[in-house]
Amino acid sequence: MTQTSPDALLTVQALTKRFGGLVALDQLELEMYRGEIIGLIGPNGSGKTTFFNVITGLYGADGGNVRFGGADITRSTPQAVYHAGISRTFQRSRLSLPLSIFDNIMIGNHKRLSQGVWFNIMRRGAFRAEFAASFEEARALVEVFDAPLADRMLEPVGGLPMIDRRRIEICRALISRPKLLLLDEPSAGMTHDETKQLMDDILEIRDRIQELSIVIVEHEMGVIERITDRCIVLNFGRKIADGTFAMIAADKQVQEAYLGLQ
Repeated sequence: MTQTSPDALLTVQALTKRFGGLVALDQLELEMYRGEIIGLIGPNGSGKTTFFNVITGLYGADGGNVRFGGADITRSTPQAVYHAGISRTFQRSRLSLPLSIFDNIMIGNHKRLSQGVWFNIMRRGAFRAEFAASFEEARALVEVFDAPLADRMLEPVGGLPMIDRRRIEICRALISRPKLLLLDEPSAGMTHDETKQLMDDILEIRDRIQELSIVIVEHEMGVIERITDRCIVLNFGRKIADGTFAMIAADKQVQEAYLGLQ
């Protein structure tokens, strides 16, 4: 087990996840610091999405531990992980297409909303004020990604192109003001130009929210090279490299496992 740093935002030690006889995460160890963008890469089946699912409580760990902000969240529920400050997106879109942009974003903000029949009926003025504040906050997030899109907050997301749907999903993850954002293949289904635009958006968000840490799973190496501070490479559930993109691209073990070089 590696020695951990007290300054780390996220610390993973000997994390293990099995599915029957398959070891999806095998004694995984890593640390992440505030404000970092980390690229999590590796071949299909190397454990990247499983890592996200264990971190966020969708899967229970079979061994090891996860600490976030100094607290042990290894066996926390997804709700507790969300309240602790970790949000994520999924490779497949989980937007509700008939709902508006605003409605979809606010699904990610339920921890900060005043709820209950009494509040909504008896305190109408407070409810309207909260609604207006939430609308402006959601609109301001969308405006960072695309100003014209921010003028369409009440339109259904079903009529939007893929890049705008991805933007809305990221805004939904950001509206809860997380400390850590997990992005699972955000460029899936998009063109090269759309991918470049979305990465510009992510860099802009990081510049505006400087304490925000981001882990991005992505197969396009041009994206990883451009936006990450550090890369972690998985293979068969194990970490085989950890460093800058230049370092991992020059690593022979990474070349053999991921780039297909001999």
